[in-house]
Amino acid sequence: MNEEYGLLDPDNVDSPGDEWEEIDVSDTEADRIARRRDREFNQFRKRVKDSDQFKVEQSVFDDATLAALYKLVQDGYVQAFGGPISSGKEATVYTALGDEKYGEVAVKIYRINASDFRDMREYLVGDPRFEELGGDKKRIVLAWVRKESANLNRARKAGVRVPEPIAVQRNVLVMEFMGNDGRRAPTLADAHLENPQTAFEVVREYMRRLFDAGLVHGDLSEYNILVSNGELCIIDVGQAVTFHHPNSGEFLTRDCVNIASFFRRQGLEIQGDELEEWIRENAETER
Repeated sequence: MNEEYGLLDPDNVDSPGDEWEEIDVSDTEADRIARRRDREFNQFRKRVKDSDQFKVEQSVFDDATLAALYKLVQDGYVQAFGGPISSGKEATVYTALGDEKYGEVAVKIYRINASDFRDMREYLVGDPRFEELGGDKKRIVLAWVRKESANLNRARKAGVRVPEPIAVQRNVLVMEFMGNDGRRAPTLADAHLENPQTAFEVVREYMRRLFDAGLVHGDLSEYNILVSNGELCIIDVGQAVTFHHPNSGEFLTRDCVNIASFFRRQGLEIQGDELEEWIRENAETER
């Protein structure tokens, strides 16, 4: 794989500021559909639950989640569903056919019943975009999904290559699919790097741009960076926090240690503290 890993050009994007929009986690149309349970929704629910590609993931598809998917189908964001492409303890990602603009899309469904909301709270409490969420598990998961969409938008404005968020309904996020023909692009861990130095410089610059945008990924490693069509793409930004978060410094240090460790295995001489020092010294805004 001979890739150049070119950086995106941020010249034409909006300059990120220090104003943090409040993210709405109130009752949605999907929740109202779930309560109404009209005939068409019941038919849709039966088709999904009877579909072979979903039978292995029945825990994902409670009625309210099915209502969210139903609303996304009604609004034209999803035309047909494919199979799962990745599954973790908190969410499963499926391929789907979107509209004419996006074609193939990724549909990320968070499990409200199975998600470890205690871990999620660590990244939500202290974020100025949220009011106190208390111990309501559903509200925490719904906030997390909207947080991921907001983080993707902020990262894109800063010139960081991330999947474009397309639509959010309840615990479902529709976004740009990174891959081809239903196969997700390989992670940095799985890809063969012809030029590790160039790849490292791109990752380092994206970390700096996130930092300038007031965000710290919080769980960055070779497993959530994809190599897609000659570009490096950062994914799984739901846990990314603003620099106002009390643990943002600790999270940045951890990200730097993880990235430095991976690239040392690729033959580069880099330490986590050196990477963090470079990011802070080259940031346009002091944090």
